[in-house]
Amino acid sequence: MRRAYADGPFGQIHYQYASASLAEGARPLVLLHQAIMASGQFDHVFAPLIAHGFAPIAIDMPGFGLSDAPPAAPVIADYARCVAPVLDALGIGRAAVAGHHTGALVGTEFALAAPDRVEALVIHGPMILPENERKALTEDICTREIAFAARAGGAHLVDVARIRERLSEGRIAPDRITDYVVQAMQAYRMGAYAYGHSAAFAYDHTAPLQRLALPVLILSNTGDMTHPWAQAARALCPDFAYAEIAGGGIDICDEDPQGWADAVAQFLKSL
Repeated sequence: MRRAYADGPFGQIHYQYASASLAEGARPLVLLHQAIMASGQFDHVFAPLIAHGFAPIAIDMPGFGLSDAPPAAPVIADYARCVAPVLDALGIGRAAVAGHHTGALVGTEFALAAPDRVEALVIHGPMILPENERKALTEDICTREIAFAARAGGAHLVDVARIRERLSEGRIAPDRITDYVVQAMQAYRMGAYAYGHSAAFAYDHTAPLQRLALPVLILSNTGDMTHPWAQAARALCPDFAYAEIAGGGIDICDEDPQGWADAVAQFLKSL
């Protein structure tokens, strides 16, 4: 994977891409990460996707990773504006798009805003949830992230590590948990720590899902907190393809990178 920048609506957009695979004519596949992570979320799925004949392009959304932050809290449609500049920089007209959690919402908005640029969409973690659950998650996650601040002795770093360890239930090694903390702190450094989840929980995915007019895969894993939402999206849009991976949590791209890449590749190769 090579690294590069494109000029976007909020400044520079950092991305990683499989340059050799693109040069060999592999199918481009845009990867959109969850909050508060960055393109590094997909570190372990790059190789299996390349082996399947795809050229992954993983974007740091504005305010995350090494991308410049927007001047104010964005909405999901603002994040979607970062995709076309990267495709343009690489000379790519159309690509498949796969998004995870917040990235799934961004992928949806990009597919609606630029249908001529997206050949297929993979949605892992649709936002179809009861209003009381949305309110509770907003009050918990968003309130905590808005209040997040540096503390003496690196206590804030320990807090992030403990949260990620709890969510992974011991399935993610300490060195990778450290990567998660680093990625979260990149967003904090950009002043965008709370932006992603605030935009996600304010987003109503129901109507946008129903407006999609392209091949769509709803992908889930049974241990993910969003798995019930995937079932709701599946019922809402029965014409979409569906696949699920057993177990795992929100870090399925690290827990089962081969399984995740296989599911994405199987769908895209079927088109």
